[in-house]
Amino acid sequence: MDTKDVIYELRTKKGMTQDELAEKVFVTRQAVSRWENGETVPNTDTLKLLSGLFDVSINTLLGSPRQLICQCCGMPLEDEIIGRDKDGTLNEDYCKWCYADGTYTYSDMDDLIDVCVKNMSGEGFTEEQARTYMKQLLPSLDYWKRYEELSDDGQFDALKKQLIQEINDLHIEGMPKLEKLNALVGQYVNLEYRLPSGKSVKFLDDGTTYLGNQLESESGEDLCYGVLANMDFIMVCTYRAEGADPELLIYKKR
Repeated sequence: MDTKDVIYELRTKKGMTQDELAEKVFVTRQAVSRWENGETVPNTDTLKLLSGLFDVSINTLLGSPRQLICQCCGMPLEDEIIGRDKDGTLNEDYCKWCYADGTYTYSDMDDLIDVCVKNMSGEGFTEEQARTYMKQLLPSLDYWKRYEELSDDGQFDALKKQLIQEINDLHIEGMPKLEKLNALVGQYVNLEYRLPSGKSVKFLDDGTTYLGNQLESESGEDLCYGVLANMDFIMVCTYRAEGADPELLIYKKR
């Protein structure tokens, strides 16, 4: 799809006139008309405004001329899973799992490989094949090439260690000791809990990236402990296969 068609489709989906769009991005109606007729394309600054307004990547606005790849884990990127800077702007270099709110979530390549291998195994890869592939791929990606420049001197790792200590200090019966926290996007872990009143509630934001892990019960039951946390809260729950029968154990403000 060409830029002219993309802008027209996004504008009409929002029910906006050309005048209304022009006002939002500080141009004239005639400029919008020229974009949609294919006579011109928005300049860089206007593309950034359009990206924020429509919540799509600049790559999408330009008709997706490039296949975006996360420069940390190598995942192909669609707009829905692109990471964001602190100001909410889409960062087209990273996925939500590797970069959230301006923070890189992985500082150890081996930890990232372990997470990727777990997700790739059974999807046409053996564990050995997946591990070999990731070991070859990651060093070629921009984040790992520029790690010394891009890293935060261990601040994020320090937060993870602090959270792990606080969670283990809760001494939850039946839950194994927590060793690691990984980046998890809300929409994939946002279980619905039934309250004593009979109402159901979700506690997470589907678009936010959290730190978490899944731990199998020490009792040997078909039961898992789900751990989620960020700078503001710690949450621990239990559930069965496929997230069935979720029960909230702890929701604790930090």
